[in-house]
Parts: sequence; C-alpha cells; structure tokens
Amino acid sequence: MKKNFLKMGIVFSIMAMVMPLKGQIQQMGTLNEPVDISVDFKSFTNTYYFANELKDFDPVTASGKVEYLRHEYSTRQAFNNMLASLVPVEANEFPGIEYEAKPNLPFDIDFVSPRTVRIRMNSGSDYTSDDPSLMLVNGTAPSDDSWKYSAVEGGHKYSNEFGSITVLENPWRVELRDENGKLLTSTNHASDNLDKTYTPVMPFSFVRRASDYSRSFSATMSLTPDEKIFGLGESYTNFNKRGSSVVLYTDDANGIQNESMYKPIPFYMSSNGYGVFMHTSTPITCDFGKYFSGVQQLMIGDETLDLFFFLGEPKEILDAYTDLTGKAAMPPLWSFGFWMSRITYFSEDDGRTVAKKLRENKVPCDVIHFDTGWFETDWRCDYKFSESRFDDPKKMISDLKDEGFMTCLWQLPYFVPKNSLFKEIVEKGLYVKNAKGNLPYEDAVLDFSNPETVKWYQAKIAGLLELGVGAIKVDFGEAAPLSGLKASGKTGFYEHNLYPLRYNKTVSDITQKVNGERIIWARSTWAGSQRYPLHWGGDPANTNTSMAAGLRGGLSIGLSGFTFWSHDIGGFVQACPEDLYARWTPFGMLTSHTRSHGAPPTEPWEYSKNFLNGFRDATNMRYELMPYIYAQAKYSSENGLPMLRALFVEYPEDPGAWLVDNQYLFGSDILVAPLFTSVTSRDVYLPGKGNWIDYQTGKSYAAGWNHIDAGAIPIVMLVKEGAVIPHIKLAQSTRFMDWSKIDLKVYGEEGKGLICLPSDNELKTLEVKGGVLVSNPTEGTTYKVIK
Repeated sequence: MKKNFLKMGIVFSIMAMVMPLKGQIQQMGTLNEPVDISVDFKSFTNTYYFANELKDFDPVTASGKVEYLRHEYSTRQAFNNMLASLVPVEANEFPGIEYEAKPNLPFDIDFVSPRTVRIRMNSGSDYTSDDPSLMLVNGTAPSDDSWKYSAVEGGHKYSNEFGSITVLENPWRVELRDENGKLLTSTNHASDNLDKTYTPVMPFSFVRRASDYSRSFSATMSLTPDEKIFGLGESYTNFNKRGSSVVLYTDDANGIQNESMYKPIPFYMSSNGYGVFMHTSTPITCDFGKYFSGVQQLMIGDETLDLFFFLGEPKEILDAYTDLTGKAAMPPLWSFGFWMSRITYFSEDDGRTVAKKLRENKVPCDVIHFDTGWFETDWRCDYKFSESRFDDPKKMISDLKDEGFMTCLWQLPYFVPKNSLFKEIVEKGLYVKNAKGNLPYEDAVLDFSNPETVKWYQAKIAGLLELGVGAIKVDFGEAAPLSGLKASGKTGFYEHNLYPLRYNKTVSDITQKVNGERIIWARSTWAGSQRYPLHWGGDPANTNTSMAAGLRGGLSIGLSGFTFWSHDIGGFVQACPEDLYARWTPFGMLTSHTRSHGAPPTEPWEYSKNFLNGFRDATNMRYELMPYIYAQAKYSSENGLPMLRALFVEYPEDPGAWLVDNQYLFGSDILVAPLFTSVTSRDVYLPGKGNWIDYQTGKSYAAGWNHIDAGAIPIVMLVKEGAVIPHIKLAQSTRFMDWSKIDLKVYGEEGKGLICLPSDNELKTLEVKGGVLVSNPTEGTTYKVIK
C-alpha cells in the first residue's frame, strides 16, 4: 500500500504539470460568475429614485418616511464627447392615479447598543414575514436606551457618550459623528453633486429595473480625503479598499490572486472611526471612491436596506459587530496543533505511514487529514471509506488517536449522477431546484434551507464522527445556483450567499452534538460564519506573490469578525519549491491554525535534510508557544478579535500602522514579518512607542522602521517589550503536553501576559515584577520565570 501511496502522488504531480489549470475569468457570462449589481445603476432603461426629503418623522419611535424623486439617464453631446447625466422625469405608469409619482417610503432608526445604530429603509411595500436572521447571533438585534433625543435646527439628533446620529429633514440627510462631534460620514443627496461636479454621481437612492421591476438600493455616503477602508471578507487584492470596487458574491475563486472571493463578508471598517454591516444576503457591489473619489456607494441587491453602523476604534468596532453577528467559538486544543495533509492520502496504509514518519522524524503533529481519496472513487463523496484500501477505519482512527493524532475527512455538498446517493437525494427532494423543480445542474446540490436535507446530511456526518473522526472538511459551498429555488421559498439571489453560512452551521452543529466541540475546516463563508470555526484560505499558487496575497486575505478576514483562519502552507497547485516552502512554513506556524496541504509532496521528509530540520524547528517553536497561542485564542474569541491581526487594531493612534499589509501581529504581543522573497532580512515597521525584542536573537529595536535580519528560522519575529510569553515543554502532540509546568519568558524588566489552561478554559493574567511572578493565577501549575 505504501507503494500505491507514492505512485498516486507521482501521478498527481504529473497531471498537475501536463493538464492546463483553468479558472473563471470575470465578466464573461459564465456559470456562477459573481453578480455585479453596479451595472444596474448605469442603465438608460432603468428608473432611479433619489432620497429627497424626510416626511412624517416621529422622534419617539425614530421612524418616518422619505420622499423619493424619479430620475433617468439622459445624453448630451459636447465637443465630440457624449455625456450621460441623471435628470428628473415624470411618472411612467398607467393609470397614473393608481401609483405614486413621488413615493414616500418607510425609514427607521433603531438603537442596538451604545456603539451601534441601525438604519432601515424600504423601496416599496414589504409583505414578507420578519423571520429571524441567520446572520444575527440571536436572530434579531437587541435594543439600547442610552441614546437621547434632542431637536436641532432642521432635524433630529440622537446622541450618547460615544457619538451621535443626526437626521436632517430637507434635504434628507443622515450624519454620523463621534463623541467629539467630528463628522464620520453622511449620506449623499443630489444637491451635494448638482453644479459641483461634471461627473454624474448616483446619490442615496434605489433603482427600479425596467427588465423585471425589481429594486435595489444604492447607499451613497461621503468619504474624507485620507479615509481608508478595510474588511469585506477574505479579499486578496489591495488591503486598503479605498479606490477599489468590491463585489460581494461567494465564489469558487480558483486561487487567491484575483478579485473574486471564497469568503466575502458584508462588513467593513473605516479609519475614520466607524464600521458598517450591510445586513443582507443578496449580491453587493461596493465602490469606495473608485468611480468618484468623494463618495462610497454601497449597491445592495436587496429591495430593503438594512445597515448597522458601529462607532469607535477598530477593537471596539469588531467587538460590537461580533456582539451582533456572533463571536467565534473556542476550538479544541488539538486543533491548534499541526495538520498534515496533501491531495491526497488514499488508504489506511497511507495514513499510518505518514503518522509513523512524523513521529520518527520528530515533527510535532496533531491531525492527519484525508482529502478527496478516502472513498472508493476519488472525489465521489458517499461518506464511506473505501473497502479495498481501508481494512478497519474505526481501528485506524482509534490507533492514530492513541498516538496523538486526530483524523479529519474531506467531503462536499455536490453529488454527481454516478454517486450512489444521487438517486436518494433526488427522490427525497433534498436538492436545490430550478424554476421547473428539476436539477439546475447535472450535479445535485444539497438544499440546506430544507430541514429534511439537514437531517439527512447530518446523519451521514454523524456516522463518521461516531467512528472517532475529529473534524470534517467543509469544502466548496460557493456554487449554489443564482436562479435556484430553495425550500426557504427564496431564489438564489437571496440564498446564494447564505449557502456557506447554512453549510458551516450544519456541520458545526452536528460536530458539537456528537463530539462536544466546535470545529470544522471550511472554505466558504458569509456574515455569521465566524461562529463556526475554522476557515482556511482556499487554493494558493506556489509563488511568492501568492504567499503575500494570502497574508492580505488573512488580515482582511480578521477585520471582518473572524478570529481563526488558516491557509495551505507552501501553496496548493503544484509541488512547492523548497526555498518557498521553507519561508512559508514559519508564516503558517504563526497563524491561529496551521496545515501543510496541496499537490505532493507536502511532507517535510520528502525534501532535503536541511529543509526537514528547518521545518521541525518552526513546528517545535509553535508547540513550545502553545500556552501563548491558546491564551491569545481564548482572549480573541471572547472579544471578536483576529489572531492574525493588522497592526492598527492594537495601535490605531499610529498613522504608520494603517499603511502596512505585509506583516502582522500574532495575538497582542508578537509581531511577525514573513520573508516573501529569497532574502534573509527585510524592512519591518514596529508600531507604537518603546522597544521590540527579537524572539530569536534577543536584539532590541526601537519603534518605527528598522531593517532586521531573520533568525535561524527564516522569519522576522519580535516581542513587545513588557510582554510575558508563556511557553511549555516540547511534546509531539498537544495531547501529551504537561500543563503543570509553564515557563514564563519576560521581555523587559517586568511585564504582563495571559494564560488559559485547557483544563478549565479560564483566562487569567500573568504579572512579573523584579523577575518574580506576582501571584500564581492557576492552582496545580508551577511557573518558572526566564529572562
């Protein structure tokens, strides 16, 4: 069987070299191409309704109506250049007396928390039921009474200690300010653009399409000259989205260096002191000053507008957003160990051989992952181990667990016609349907909005978990048909982006029920998916630029409410060059979760002896840092913070921290700067004030720009002066770690840190003064202070 394992790995490598790699080119009109809503706001056939004036406002309920004026595009030729402009038009319905020419439509403000305000608007009558939202952790938003009303000239103001929201009547305008009265952003009215620019700017409005009478909003708001925008999910393009247009539509991105996303999230934060959550599951296109530099235009497919605004610094914004949509559950300790994988291990012998070699080579590891090849037919997911290649799966899983390895299994929610489960899925109606009630594709795509589908599917997953499987890889989930009809009664226009959230939840819930742990390994997401950790970054190429893009994606999803994130160390597409793999490894080891995966070989002993030694050193470092990692994970999950953290989250007062996208903070106290090219040193920005101390060499550096040599492990890694970093004795698995003895490395004369023992999962503070631990925060644990 070992021979078969090696042979199949060689075959995969050859196929990768000779078969052309194909992905989806955008704007080609192909299946499941991301939907760009912005085109509907540039059509000469559509009608645009501009928000104009506030009507019938009740200050007590903070609700009223907004009058809308109709506009359409018109042309004008000037100096051999055809110009398009938006001009007022009369009503075009017949009989005219039956329809409003200037509709007055609902507008509501809700106060959700001391830092959170909600604005809701309708573009027409709404007869749908107000069902609980899957995106909100409690289904509905809470209410808060800290906001106090005061009348102002021409409008209404609500304020508290963190800021204010003002609604002006004519012209209608909403202004958001901080606690000092600084204007953060305001809605854009047509009068803001008229005679002030030659560029036709679409103000705050909604579109009515001529093709089907459907409606969508454009929430157009101001941008300040130096304002920066971050978040929006796992976006691999520019870290700062100012000057960019971003389409939020879950897509099989086929890589991490293009504009589409596996994990779009309808949330972003501004350097100006606010964040925005677009509470919808429809496609969205956000233009952050790309078309016109002074405005942000949130073009939202939904016919109702539902926006949450959050006030504060980045930490406060993330905390408020995740209070609303949910904070990440704390994954089990073993998940923070190293995951060994490739595409793919095909047999029981493969799994046992890899486990044996990991221990022989003393490379710590906690998880063996079987990807697409554990079925009888590769990729054909039937939830059954191949009988010809697995003699006793349950015993294998048990034996691996005794050796300190958990088992993870790949699967997907698409079923080809040759799959033995296909007929049952179709006969029971468990699939997403087309307009006729038939299959939209050749595959059957499970409909997770159908409770019967969830029940059927969870039974399949439960059978695997009951064998002792630790985690399920929740792959794909981005291809639910746009026109598909779901059991929820909605089409893919409202359900496509929700599909990953339903999928994540379904697997996480059954894993929690059977194993008592919240752990999955998922690729696709939507708002709320952060509650169901964890997620990895798709399929990177084996290149320097892909490695750098991976970090931008990790930083961006961390600023979208996700605490935990991982990526394929070395890249996925082909066998990784040794130099790149060596530099990528410590970056992977210094993220919340870590996995080597992709085209073979991925196992460190398949490379040179020097590489194996370096890989082992990086893995050993991670395992010795496990008390720091686990405590930071606990703190981050409780506060909605990312483990892989943009510098400005900790240092918002440092202007330089907002400009860096090629280094990060690992938790609160460790700064990491990967080597993205074949170099041994690099420029590093150290934020804040005071000194930073090199983790590998002990050399001290002042805040600001420094050129720093990497250590023996090829990465630059520094610790904030005044930090206490807990360490543990090296073990080959987290299962065998001795948490009764913890070493405390103090960086400076005194310092503070965090500790969280897996036995009780309670976060405690460590404080060292004069080389002595002030007090023992945990019973039964001995702490040794090391300077």
